[in-house]
Amino acid sequence: MRQHKGQAHFLTNKYWVVAIAVFCSVLWGSAFPVLKLSYEELKMDEADLAAKIVFAGIRFMMAALLLLFIMLCADRKALKLSWRQWPAVISLGLMSTSIQYSLFYIGLAHTSGMKGAILNSCGTFFTVFLAHFIYSNDRLNWRKLFGLTAGFGGIILANWGQGTSGGFSFFGEGFMLLSGLVSAFGTFLSKRLASNIHPFTLTGWQMFAGSLFMLIIGTPNLESHSMTFTPNAWVLLGYSVFISAAAFALWNSLLKYNKAGEIALYRFVMPVSGTLLSALFITGEHLTANIFSALILVAVGITVVSRNGTGHFLLFKRRQRACEQTYK
Repeated sequence: MRQHKGQAHFLTNKYWVVAIAVFCSVLWGSAFPVLKLSYEELKMDEADLAAKIVFAGIRFMMAALLLLFIMLCADRKALKLSWRQWPAVISLGLMSTSIQYSLFYIGLAHTSGMKGAILNSCGTFFTVFLAHFIYSNDRLNWRKLFGLTAGFGGIILANWGQGTSGGFSFFGEGFMLLSGLVSAFGTFLSKRLASNIHPFTLTGWQMFAGSLFMLIIGTPNLESHSMTFTPNAWVLLGYSVFISAAAFALWNSLLKYNKAGEIALYRFVMPVSGTLLSALFITGEHLTANIFSALILVAVGITVVSRNGTGHFLLFKRRQRACEQTYK
């Protein structure tokens, strides 16, 4: 009991909350340059879709096994799912892992890391917009409309013009936007399932199901020597797995003891860190006036729509608490 109270105090301390939330966002932001560097290290052809699907499947399979192992050690009973829950969990895996990250990995291969970091934020804006039509207690207001206008305006600005900082391609920026849209629908399904399934268990099993499907689809179409796993490639893959498992675990620990809307405020750090790290580590990527202005608009948009968040965030919070009481 004392340990539980100490953990709760640690995760409610405002300084540690900010530090952990920013750390998680930086981890997620670092995924953009890491994946771009992974493609180069693996000598993966830009047009090789099967290789990207298999690589994503490997990453999320490893992350899923890591999360499930953590749950096995922490709470074995919470790992169990009823036969009625499996169809929904598998559906979530196909949507939030298979489809979303197939689009994401292919899209990121056809655009810059900086633009990918900015475009990825569209999932947040799609979620806020669609929540108006799904939840009766999460309607759009002038604050959210301002945030959506700023956010989508930043996304449009990032694609304005030509060259590294601009231009639009369907398999690049188009797939990134579609990935964000699928992410929004996956968020709604995940929140509905979280009322009866522990969040860690739900994520672990859906990632396992989704990554398994990616491997089944991609492996038969994989050409020989389409991926060259060097020591550096294994390090980058290991870091990608760490991002998926560690950031999720820390973020959901914060959600357990803090208001979801207040934590979501710090998601603006993700596109900022992703853009800056891409400019720092990826050869040929440099900050331009368009990218910098777009980044500011997107960061403002995320901050505004997340500030004092209510509606579906609070609904998820109540369901999560009910779930936690079930497994105590």
